[in-house]
Amino acid sequence: MKNFLKSNISQESLALLLTQAPIALSMLMGDDFIIQVANPQILELWGKPANIIGSKLLDALPEIKDQPFIDFLKNVKKTGNPYKGYKQLAYIVRNGKTEECYFDFIYAPIYNDDESEIIGVSVVATETTDQVLAERKVAETEYKFETLIKEADYAIGLYAGKDHIIEVANDKILNAWGKTNAVIGKKIREGIPELEGQPFLQILKDVYETGETYSASEDKVLLEKNGKLETFYYNFSYKPLKNENGEVYAILNFATDVTDLVLAKKQVQDNEDKYKNLADSLPIIIWTADKDGNIDYYNKKWYDYTGFEGIIDDRKSASQKILHPDDVDKAMKVWKTSQKNKTGYEIEYQFKDREKENGYRWFLGKAVPIKNDQGEVIQWIGTCTDIDEFKQFQQQKDNFLGIASHELKTPLTSLKLYSQFLEKNLKKQDDHNNAVVALKMDEQINKLNNLINDLLDVTKIQNGKILLNTSEFNFDALVNEIVEEQQMSTNHRIYLESESIGNILGDRDRISQVMSNLINNAIKYSPNSDKIQIKSKLLENNNILFCVKDYGIGIPENKKDRVFEQYYRVSGTKEHTFPGLGLGLYISSEIIKRSGGKIFVNSVEGKGSDFCFEIPRAKTPN
Repeated sequence: MKNFLKSNISQESLALLLTQAPIALSMLMGDDFIIQVANPQILELWGKPANIIGSKLLDALPEIKDQPFIDFLKNVKKTGNPYKGYKQLAYIVRNGKTEECYFDFIYAPIYNDDESEIIGVSVVATETTDQVLAERKVAETEYKFETLIKEADYAIGLYAGKDHIIEVANDKILNAWGKTNAVIGKKIREGIPELEGQPFLQILKDVYETGETYSASEDKVLLEKNGKLETFYYNFSYKPLKNENGEVYAILNFATDVTDLVLAKKQVQDNEDKYKNLADSLPIIIWTADKDGNIDYYNKKWYDYTGFEGIIDDRKSASQKILHPDDVDKAMKVWKTSQKNKTGYEIEYQFKDREKENGYRWFLGKAVPIKNDQGEVIQWIGTCTDIDEFKQFQQQKDNFLGIASHELKTPLTSLKLYSQFLEKNLKKQDDHNNAVVALKMDEQINKLNNLINDLLDVTKIQNGKILLNTSEFNFDALVNEIVEEQQMSTNHRIYLESESIGNILGDRDRISQVMSNLINNAIKYSPNSDKIQIKSKLLENNNILFCVKDYGIGIPENKKDRVFEQYYRVSGTKEHTFPGLGLGLYISSEIIKRSGGKIFVNSVEGKGSDFCFEIPRAKTPN
C-alpha cells in the first residue's frame, strides 16, 4: 500500500483525499506543526474556522499549550512511533467558551517521498465526550445505588443471572443470613446452603423465568446462625430487573426481619385465646366493645343464654332484642351518660328468659372503660351477671320484714305503754333509781320502734305505697325545730346558717324525717369531731337547698354513688364500724325523689362529708 501510494498518489492528492474523508483528519507539517490539511470534521471538533489552515497548531489552538498534545506530536515526529489516545481529556475553546472534551485519536508520522525523513504528523480523531459523560453518569448512579443499598434500613441483595449469583449484599442481609461478604460472587444455593428444601430457590427461579415480582409477609425461613439452624420471619420481595429488551438479568431482594413482631403477635393471640377460653368458662356474660361502644366480642355464656348467633354490634338493637321494654330507655340513658363522662356504670335490668314464655330474669350489668395514657377511651369491657335468685330472695326478705314489722308493731306499742306506766308509778313511789331504768327501757323501745318504722317505710317504697301528705308549712320553723331537738341529744355543736325561706308545699313529717336522718348520720360518722354545720337557702331556680356538713370519716370516691342504695353501709377504719341497717339514706333519697327533688353528697375520705337535698319551694310534689 505504501508503494502504491508512493507511485500513484501525490502528496497533494492525499491532502485532497483527507479533506473529503468522513472522519476528522488533519496533516500537521514541520517542527511547528503547520496545519496543512484540516477537513471540516476536525475543524468542527476544534471549534475553529477554515482560515486556520496554514497556521501553526499552537497559533490556531493556543488553549492546548499547557496540555500534553504538543509533546505527543513531537515524540511521534522524533521517534516515528504512532501514538493512540483513548478518551483523552482536552480543554478546547468553542464559540468563545472553554469546554471539557474527550477524544479517541491516532498520531502517525508522515515521511518524505524516499522515507528518509519524517516531515509531519497525521491526525485521525473521534470525539467521545458524550460517551465519557454517559459512562461517568452511569458510574455515579451505580455508586449511589451501591451506597443506598449498603446504608439502607432494609436487608437488600442482588442476584445476577439464572444461577442467581450474589452480586450485591449489604450488611443487613449478610447479618440476616449469618454470613460474611465471602458469599458475594457465589451462587445463592452455595452461599446459603440451608435454603435447599425451602421454597425460596424455586421462587427465585419462577421470578427469573416469568419476570413477575413476588412478595410475601411474615414468611417463615430457617437460617443458620452460629452453627445452629434457627427460625425467623421476614417480609420480603423478589423484583426482576430487566434490560432494554425486556429480558430479566438479575433479581433485587428486599427483606425486613419481623421475627419479634410475629412472635409478639403470636403471644398476643395465645393470650387472647387463653383469656377467651377463661371468659367462656365463667358463669357470667362478658362482652367487649371498641372506643365508640360498638360491641366486638361476646363470650360463650351470651350465646348460650340468648340463643343469638353472630355479633350484634349495635347496642340499641341488642338492648331491644334482650331487655324488658321498661328497661330499654333506662339502659340506653345510663350507657350514654357513661360514654359521655368516660366512666363505668352499674345497672340492674331484666333479660328475656327464652326458656319461659314471656319470662324475664334479673341481671346486674357492669362496664368499665379502658383508657390510654392520655385518658382517652380505647375499649369497653362489660359483664352481665344473673342475679335473679338474689332478687327473688331479696323480695322474700322484704316481704318477711314487712310482715314481721307489722306483727311487731302492736306488741311494741303495748310494751311502750307498759314502760311509760311503770316509769310514772315508780316516780310516784319515789323509786327514782328504778324509774331511770324504766326510762332507759322506754328509750330502747323508741329505737326499736324507729327501726321498725324504717323497715315499714322500705316495704312501702318497694311496693310503691309510700304516700306524701302535702301541705303548706313554714320551712324555717321546721329547720329550727329539728336543730333544737338534735342539739338536745348530742355533744356536737350544731351551727345553723339559714336564709329566710318561708312557707313551702310538701310533706312536713317526711322532710323532717330526712333532716333528722342527715343530722344523725353526721353526728354518728364524726366521732372525733365536735362540730356540725347546717345550711339552708333559696336558689335562683326557686328550689330550696338544705345541707348538713360534718368533719368525720368521709366517704371513698368510688363509694359515694352507693351510699343511697338499700342496706348499704359506710364503714370507718379497722378500729370501728358504725351500727345501723343502711336504710336511712335509702329512705331519705326516695322521699326526696317523690318530693320532686334530688339528694347528693360531696365528700373527701378522712375529712368529712356534705349531704344535701334540693326540693321545689312551690311546685306540687310528685
